[in-house]
Amino acid sequence: MRSLIRSGLIAALFLTVGAAQAAETTTVFGAASLKNALDDAGKAFTAQSGIEIRASYAASSALARQIEAGAPADLFASADLEWMDYLAKKNLIRPDTRVSLLGNRLVLIAPRDAKENTVAFTPEGFAKALGSDGRLATGEVNSVPIGKYAKTAFEKLGLWGSIQPRLAQSDNVRAALALVSRGEAPLGVVYESDAKSDPGVKVVGVFPADSHPPVVYPFAVTADAKGDGAKRFLDYLRSAAAKPFFEAQGFSVIEDGNN
Repeated sequence: MRSLIRSGLIAALFLTVGAAQAAETTTVFGAASLKNALDDAGKAFTAQSGIEIRASYAASSALARQIEAGAPADLFASADLEWMDYLAKKNLIRPDTRVSLLGNRLVLIAPRDAKENTVAFTPEGFAKALGSDGRLATGEVNSVPIGKYAKTAFEKLGLWGSIQPRLAQSDNVRAALALVSRGEAPLGVVYESDAKSDPGVKVVGVFPADSHPPVVYPFAVTADAKGDGAKRFLDYLRSAAAKPFFEAQGFSVIEDGNN
């Protein structure tokens, strides 16, 4: 009898611990370009708080639509303002938690072993680097933030007409990065942080800052977030303790970022 009671108590204890652990899990939907930095920050936060961070990375457009469809996300981190605005208009984020946390730069990359170390932002410069049948990899230009930034920049620089037929459009920025890293595309447009994450590529050009809207990453707790883990993680991401994780990956931290 004592053995049965003891076994029952142990089972109940495990169930209680399991429930507590489940309650201390926060799900983050983050733009693909944030993966390295958020993974590192999440591990440090978990070690400090005991709250497990589970992250799902994809294009901001895909993540926003998943949240709209009811996906169980507690924190959303977008690579542009428009997709955060999209959720805000549908009352799917908590507006009092929204903060523009990070900045980034738009860069042109090539495979590490490419002959060109610099590509001129002219039709001739791109024609030479792309060759007769090469493609320029970036995100889908109508929805994925990196693709939208790239299209705007090429239009501003007067290059869209010649570049548009040569595009290889991907579901997210990391997919575009992989195409260049594997040598399947001679050029790509990604964020500076993505270029720093992959030793298989090199930066061969930096887009002028005035050729596209500032690259801004807004963060916000979702309207359906469970518990206070998302808010606590967001507070941590805004703290001095998290700043090195972002800067190490090439992001700039926006001090007192507004909404």
